[in-house]
Amino acid sequence: MKNTFVMISSAGPNRDLSKGTREQPFWTEHAEFIDRLVADGFILMGGPLVDEGGSLLIFNAEDENEVRAKMNNDPWLKHGILKQESIKRWQIFIDARKDHSKGV
Repeated sequence: MKNTFVMISSAGPNRDLSKGTREQPFWTEHAEFIDRLVADGFILMGGPLVDEGGSLLIFNAEDENEVRAKMNNDPWLKHGILKQESIKRWQIFIDARKDHSKGV
């Protein structure tokens, strides 16, 4: 059974805070990697934490180990542009996009 997980990353030691997200080293490789995981239905939502250079990603995964294993291949984590801070299982109670009260 799939669960929802949240991963929060902070700016890594090689992140240039004077530059925007798309101006960071390995941007193209990172974007291609993330796009593949979105296309596979593994990443549901995500984006940068603009004021601090980190990111937040929401996953559809079996467990935390699956998230960790797949994200270890992210070029930005490998090259220190991002630093993984935490992975947490998240139970969604509120979602304006979907009516959970009807079991839908």
